[in-house]
Amino acid sequence: MIANSVAAVQPHGLAVAHLQPSLWQKVNRLHLCKAISEFSHERLFAPQALMSRQDGEGYHPYQLVTSDNRLRYVFRARRLALDHWLLDPSSLQKTVDGRLVDLDSLLFIIEFKDELGISDAVLPTYLEEITSTLYSSAYKHSRVGISASELVNASFQLLEQEMMEGHPSFVANNGRIGFNGQDFQQFSPEAASDVHLVWLAAHKSKAHFASIEQLDYRQLMLQELGEEALAEFEQQLIAKDLNPQDYLLMPVHPWQWLSKVSSVFAADIANQMLVFLGAGKDVYQAQQSIRTFFNRSEPLRYYVKMALSILNMGFMRGLSPYYMATTPGINEWLFELVEKDETLRSYGFKILREVASVGFRNSYYEQAVSGDTPYKKMAAALWRENPLQLIQPGQQVMTMAALLHLDQQGKAFLPELITASGLSTEQWIARYLQCYLSPLLHCLYAYDLMFMPHGENIILVLENAAPQHIFMKDLAEEILVMNPAADLPEKAQRIKVDMPVDMRTLTILSDVFDGVFRYLAAILDQQGNYSEGRFWSAVANCIWEYQRQHPELAGQFARYELFTPEIKRCCLNRLQLANNRQMLDLADPAQSLKFADDLINPLVTFGIPAV
Repeated sequence: MIANSVAAVQPHGLAVAHLQPSLWQKVNRLHLCKAISEFSHERLFAPQALMSRQDGEGYHPYQLVTSDNRLRYVFRARRLALDHWLLDPSSLQKTVDGRLVDLDSLLFIIEFKDELGISDAVLPTYLEEITSTLYSSAYKHSRVGISASELVNASFQLLEQEMMEGHPSFVANNGRIGFNGQDFQQFSPEAASDVHLVWLAAHKSKAHFASIEQLDYRQLMLQELGEEALAEFEQQLIAKDLNPQDYLLMPVHPWQWLSKVSSVFAADIANQMLVFLGAGKDVYQAQQSIRTFFNRSEPLRYYVKMALSILNMGFMRGLSPYYMATTPGINEWLFELVEKDETLRSYGFKILREVASVGFRNSYYEQAVSGDTPYKKMAAALWRENPLQLIQPGQQVMTMAALLHLDQQGKAFLPELITASGLSTEQWIARYLQCYLSPLLHCLYAYDLMFMPHGENIILVLENAAPQHIFMKDLAEEILVMNPAADLPEKAQRIKVDMPVDMRTLTILSDVFDGVFRYLAAILDQQGNYSEGRFWSAVANCIWEYQRQHPELAGQFARYELFTPEIKRCCLNRLQLANNRQMLDLADPAQSLKFADDLINPLVTFGIPAV
């Protein structure tokens, strides 16, 4: 659409070439549908039904009206399990004093700021996040898209860059505050540009390196850089009369180097505590998580995750050098637990270990601030296992976020994938639930262990388009053992928390049911010819089957009851609207959460387990 534009070949013009009137209207319409859906789900809005009867497709007409009754949004929607609002985008209209006007997401936030409870201090930043989200969406819709059916056979990394939505729950899910238009073209996952990492030498007096037992520093550097590049970097240090043995090599995100490290760490650079070595030779591609990169030049090498001090979805995306020091040890403990557990092995459940880490401490900010601050999280990196190293011939890997993907025409990827497998939807879903839900149940019941199991944190392994097993990633920063009495080795003590018992089931009922299955069930119901009732019945059967196989955990089943009539309504957007710079206290996340009135548990509504 924009490839032949004169602006598109100019660096400055390229930053705005996708901002066209028709595209802007399209992405505003889609975004407003999501905003109304998610804010209604979180009970920030209560749209009024215009008539009690549904139409032939199961939709009702609704309206959302401002307090002065001048502005009116009218739309068709279905209300599904877990109070999910499924809007028909083509039906959405806005009137002002009865006059039809264009849809505008930014105006919408301003019009309903009181209902959203957003403060004047938070609102400008939130509007910038909404603008950036729309900017990204317009870019995705401007490119030559790949259809849902074509994506079934797409490569791992092509599928990664084709994802359209980002986090399914957050209305402002592509904030990336700190990136300019050129940064977006260079470093966003949807642009999928070639990226060369910046390499620094960090003096050991202020730096650390940690790794799993089977991997030492020299071995990692030879594997990730190669002998020639490693010798080149070491020679640079020697040329400056510095001893390479006194330094650790550290990759840095190019944006982080130019925007933060080169200035914030100027004293350390001047004093040769940090030494700039240049760009690495390998070409990398940004992943959906934006801080993590996949090696295009050597596709079997590790992922690299680096600090990136941009504001995105409620957090500054740095990496703590203090946390990084214990990360490989936590991964070793978790890997050993998973490998020794016969049940997890039977599901094929695996983790992508964070095998090594490096971090540099800024002594000025250590002395200045005793607590947490983003300034202490600007210079750190980790290396993570690559699923391509670990799969069998004939297997395919993809981000599990793809199961919620809709292409530019609104066509869902999941039904196409199921069709390609040759399985019935019932069979495919049963296999998927055994790969994904069953191991999460076992980790909760057997170990009080919770992950952050949203789609972007899961790599799904398929064979002939059918689920085989999953890899769990993003571990040391996000896993928790929720039992203070748990017997953990010293290296894993950091992940042990005293979580209230009634909050522990949120790892399934909120993170999985509300955060993944709510959307997946809607896609299957709308486009997969598979009703939400059948889906939730399959979920119930999966849980009952697990419980039948593990009578020894009956006490835990009663303690962590998943068939309760109601479940907590955890509200992610309320968190972001309240504080979009630090949504959660990561040291005590349970106390930070926000809730509205309870949801009806779909397992009780639909879940009639097979006998």
